[in-house]
Amino acid sequence: MSAMLLERPVDSAEPPPTDATRRRWRAVLWTLPPMLLVLLVAVYPILRVLTESTVTSDGRGTEVWSSVLSSESFRNALWRTVSIALASTAGCLVLGAFLAIVLAFVPFPGSAVVGRLIDTVLTLPSFLVTLAFTFLYGTAGAVNALIAELTGRDTPLLNFLNTPLGVIAAEISFFTPFVVRPLLAAFAQLPREQLDVAASLGASPWRVLRQIVLPEAWPAMAAGGSLVLLLTLNEFGIVLFTGAKGVLTLPALIYTRGIVTFDLPGAAVLASVQVALSLTLYAAYRFVFARVTARKGQ
Repeated sequence: MSAMLLERPVDSAEPPPTDATRRRWRAVLWTLPPMLLVLLVAVYPILRVLTESTVTSDGRGTEVWSSVLSSESFRNALWRTVSIALASTAGCLVLGAFLAIVLAFVPFPGSAVVGRLIDTVLTLPSFLVTLAFTFLYGTAGAVNALIAELTGRDTPLLNFLNTPLGVIAAEISFFTPFVVRPLLAAFAQLPREQLDVAASLGASPWRVLRQIVLPEAWPAMAAGGSLVLLLTLNEFGIVLFTGAKGVLTLPALIYTRGIVTFDLPGAAVLASVQVALSLTLYAAYRFVFARVTARKGQ
């Protein structure tokens, strides 16, 4: 019997792949192209910038980092970038919430047209807003011309476009629709019966707004505000056209270092700081949004 067992041929062929194995390999093949695209489009440029920031005259080191981060121009640009972004975001939240509440709960003739115009702003390049601001509020703009005609002034009364205030006003005008649109979507999902019941029980409009409407709109406001903060933190076109040389933010300083003076290592250091700020802000937004969503789901 043992001899017969030894003489029996052994089947050395591998078992055919199962359906689970095929699905696993199919998932890998479908995932590989987008992963390679992300590595090529997003990861490689960041690594290239980090590598360039360590280039020195003697080889590689951290001398450029120390020089750039300790310079007064960097500190001023960083403070101006953050302060303008925060002020613009606050202005967009206030103005966007007001416009969304009016459009959603205070119907008036032409409200649909206003909503379409707000959506249209999302498709326009930012420099168009700066051109409009120049034509309206520039030293030779329409408003100053009207004031000069009415008062007889020889010098323009409004001269704020080349200041941080001008940049903030232009950014609020351009980025407010990014707050209005998610708020309108949130208000559209709010049950009107809940508002009618609160009003029938004697709640004032301000109380309904404070206790019912705004709590439901908080995730949309957080999403819109975070998006605006990210966009204003990295905004370059409005700063370039409106602020000109009077307002130097981190993106403008990166442009000056990299294009004007051709200081690529210094520009790479500034770009690395800019990327770190954006990624930190995005991570904070995801964390807060996940906490708010989980709390709302409970």
